[in-house]
Amino acid sequence: MRNLIIAGLLVLGFACSQQKGYKIEVSLEGAEGVLVLEQRDGNRFVVRDSARFTDGKAILQGKVDFPEVYFMSIQGTNQRGLIFVENVKMKVSGSADSLRFVRVSGSPVNDEYQAIRAELDADSERGMARYQEYQLAVQQGNPDAGKIMEEVRAIFDQQEEKMVQFIQNNPKSWVNPILLEQVQQGREPGELEALIQSLDPAVREVAAVKAIVERLEKLKAVAIGQVAPDFVQNDPEGNPVRLSEVYAKNAYTLIDFWAAWCGPCRMENPNIVAVYNDYKDKGFSVFGVSLDRSREDWLKAIEDDKLTWDHVSDLQYWQNEAAALYSVNSIPASFLVDREGKIVAKNLRDEALREKIAELLP
Repeated sequence: MRNLIIAGLLVLGFACSQQKGYKIEVSLEGAEGVLVLEQRDGNRFVVRDSARFTDGKAILQGKVDFPEVYFMSIQGTNQRGLIFVENVKMKVSGSADSLRFVRVSGSPVNDEYQAIRAELDADSERGMARYQEYQLAVQQGNPDAGKIMEEVRAIFDQQEEKMVQFIQNNPKSWVNPILLEQVQQGREPGELEALIQSLDPAVREVAAVKAIVERLEKLKAVAIGQVAPDFVQNDPEGNPVRLSEVYAKNAYTLIDFWAAWCGPCRMENPNIVAVYNDYKDKGFSVFGVSLDRSREDWLKAIEDDKLTWDHVSDLQYWQNEAAALYSVNSIPASFLVDREGKIVAKNLRDEALREKIAELLP
């Protein structure tokens, strides 16, 4: 991957770290009321600073221990814009109705983040454009549809690899915690632990990194070779279903964490359906665990996507108890278990799922 950070930024970043505090001059077209600076704490946002707008302008001043992700919003609205706050003089400009696209100047860490973010966004746009071509190919019965989907997967795999390489090549970067959050789901505990250990000790003090370190212990409980933690949730009719009773009936069961609102999940569903239909008579099944909030949306997605296997949910969104038990913090996420519940593979998608099932159930 081409270098994303010029030497000048690194020198400037060191110099800026010597400043006593931050001063953020905010100018947002159409902004009124109170500007709020928040941090995410689990599933909630905690206010760290605020200032009142005057003619669309506000100033935030304070001090942080180190550069870290914060969210800027206008009190009473739901929009939030992500920025890194560091102890420098920063300027933020944009529009009150599009906080996601604010422009930040004067901050080396934000410059660094925007550089890698631009590359990742370009990959996402390219991958989604190719996915739309895949959908059209499927509708038209084009035999190249499978090949197009392989290209889609390759694009997103390369995108993740860029993030991993950035972390490994820039151990002192304050951008690493947010990238680490994005790549952690598909990593085995050993891989994730190695990435964390590659970070500079100062970066490991960021709360987001500490949270991932805590999560490692949970991940070890659902690592390949471990017995899948058992749980009970209700099916669409409200009947309790125990996971262990499901996998005991099948040679291999895919525990699939998904949701109707999850685009990548819905994108993967046709692949799971195809593998299920081809191997269900040989002992393969799927156990869907939904992170939905709306029962109606959940049931509609099951019907629309033709998901004819067992389904459960507690309809608690990200607070789903089974998802917490399996330390799932992004979806789709899946665990392939055998008849005894031993985890034999994780997060298999597209051809990787078919290849693994074909290997296990020839």
